[in-house]
Amino acid sequence: MSNPFFEPSTLPYGMPPFAEIRDEHYKPAFEKGMTDQLAEIQNITRRRDMPTFENTFIPLEQSGQLLERVATVFFNKASADSNDYTNELEEEIAPLLAAHSDAIKLDSQLYWRIKTVYENLENLPLDAESKYLVERYYIEYTVAGAGLSDDDKEKLKEYNQRLSTLTTKFEKNLLADTNDLAVVIDDVAELDGLEPGEISAAAEAARERGLEGKYLITLVLPTGHPFLSALTNRDVRERVMAASRARGSRGNEWDNSGIVLEITRLRAERAKLLGFDSHAAWVTADETAKNPGNVRAMLDRLAVPAARNAREEQADLESQAGHPIEAHDWAFYTEKVRQAKYDVDEAAMRPYFEAERVLWNGVFFAATKLYGIQFTERPDIVAYHPDVRVFEVTNEDGSPVGLYTLDLYTRDSKRGGAWMNSLISQSALLDHPVVVTNNLNVPKPAAGEPTLLTYDEVNTFFHEFGHALHGLFARVTYPKFAGTNTYRDFVEFPSQVNEMWMLWPEVLANYAVHHQTGEPMPQEFVDRIQASSAFNEGFQTSEYLAAALLDQAWHALGAGVVIDDVPTFESRALTAVGLHNPAVPTRYSSTYFAHTFSGGYDAGYYSYIWSEVLDADTVEWFKENGGLTRENGDRFRQRLLGVGGSKDPLEAFRDFRGRDADIQPLLDRRGLN
Repeated sequence: MSNPFFEPSTLPYGMPPFAEIRDEHYKPAFEKGMTDQLAEIQNITRRRDMPTFENTFIPLEQSGQLLERVATVFFNKASADSNDYTNELEEEIAPLLAAHSDAIKLDSQLYWRIKTVYENLENLPLDAESKYLVERYYIEYTVAGAGLSDDDKEKLKEYNQRLSTLTTKFEKNLLADTNDLAVVIDDVAELDGLEPGEISAAAEAARERGLEGKYLITLVLPTGHPFLSALTNRDVRERVMAASRARGSRGNEWDNSGIVLEITRLRAERAKLLGFDSHAAWVTADETAKNPGNVRAMLDRLAVPAARNAREEQADLESQAGHPIEAHDWAFYTEKVRQAKYDVDEAAMRPYFEAERVLWNGVFFAATKLYGIQFTERPDIVAYHPDVRVFEVTNEDGSPVGLYTLDLYTRDSKRGGAWMNSLISQSALLDHPVVVTNNLNVPKPAAGEPTLLTYDEVNTFFHEFGHALHGLFARVTYPKFAGTNTYRDFVEFPSQVNEMWMLWPEVLANYAVHHQTGEPMPQEFVDRIQASSAFNEGFQTSEYLAAALLDQAWHALGAGVVIDDVPTFESRALTAVGLHNPAVPTRYSSTYFAHTFSGGYDAGYYSYIWSEVLDADTVEWFKENGGLTRENGDRFRQRLLGVGGSKDPLEAFRDFRGRDADIQPLLDRRGLN
């Protein structure tokens, strides 16, 4: 049987042929993909004629198609449905891919060709997207170290390969320790406060691990856990919180402490080699923030009022509880105070959030109203796991948009959190269609039981679908700009905007009905949620900012600074910014901070709130201009989502909004005035 990666897929929309793909296909495809791309690069650098856009950038963009095909499929599987083979191969292949990337980005002849075209760019008859392509390549290769001496390039390659190995190991350790720390419950009475569907999911999770008659609370990626708001048994809450916070720090084979210290040391040394004071300076040099000072100025501005608000909230909770509040108490008593102050009971909303209706009558419905797109389920197209569903997306006139796949449920083989991946990225140059996937981690109930989502899970669903729309709608010429390939501190903006439709009256009324009675969600539920919109924002902003500032603290370290104890460093870093409150733990402690130590958000976790400035201002624009209308959707699609990464993102924002973003709507939203 031939390797299915060796030729482009002939399935609809180029969907990878998952029915044919076996574990043994990945490694040969990676090896051939890297070999083929290096040969393609050599065909560029060995040319004797002077560099031009046509003989340098076009073949550069056309290179590596086999490698792209196998990498997108493999790394999606490694995140969503891993096994022992993929875990081992990922650790083996990571340094090889880092070396391969370096072989291209640090190629002196290739850099000379890129630089030569860049220096003559003003005189070239190119369209705006082509000129931007030249600019991006020149900046990225320069920041990556293409202009270093040969000796320094060799040092850089060593750093990059070692870091790729360490970040892969960090992720594998985290998954293993997270699974190992899942909390086993013997008596269902200890789950008092949970909904029947949640108890069913816990029983099913235990059964899958051979723990018949028991219940298993699997851990989510952040420090907190959705069950903490409902579990009445304080000891069980404490066990769940303790397990969550212990991940990667227990001194066992999956301890990530040493990896954190080595990663941050190597990143600092690499930054110095590249001419930067810190890793944070290196990262932000090619983001919209431009430097760590701008990041810290914004985060520090928010930290003081956030910590103040959290202390006020803590006093309210302690008054309700009658005892000092600890971290495992916060969510539980927050719901008590929320009910007392606003009569809001998020648990009472769950029966109205049945997953199938949320999908069709909420997430898809809002997209249809805004953009005119239609969704048709395609059970005939095989995905990478039996739980994954495939949908064809078309425009109002029937023209194709792409395929959307949904992987809703949690499993031991899937990493925590929620995310969007592109399996096929659109490109006119390569005549590529679009296939995107959303991954969530919703507990799967027993057969026949409905999947009822929490309020936060519905919000996450709308958020991740915003990323999917970005990937589906982008229409660009060059692969480099496809889909969500834009600045990291901008990419969360479109997905955050999509969250607004969750509670938009027309959308909510269409999907929020009781799964048993068919009755619509009472309007007072919504009114109370909206009245309490700034409630607990002190906590939520503080726990987020603590993680963002912790990320900045690690990556502000200069080369030669020795840190030998992770907890001490964390404590000092958070104390320095006024966010060291034991009752409000950081959203991620270092040893399970996957975003920054394995997920590509190193020195970039600030991106979420940086993007939220644009998001909050955009929400105001939609409200001022009639909300959920095709005219508004078309404008947002054409001027922002549709451009992918093919123009400066802040220029695209100004094109949409008519001006730069205003921070005031964000301050109002989070109660930080």
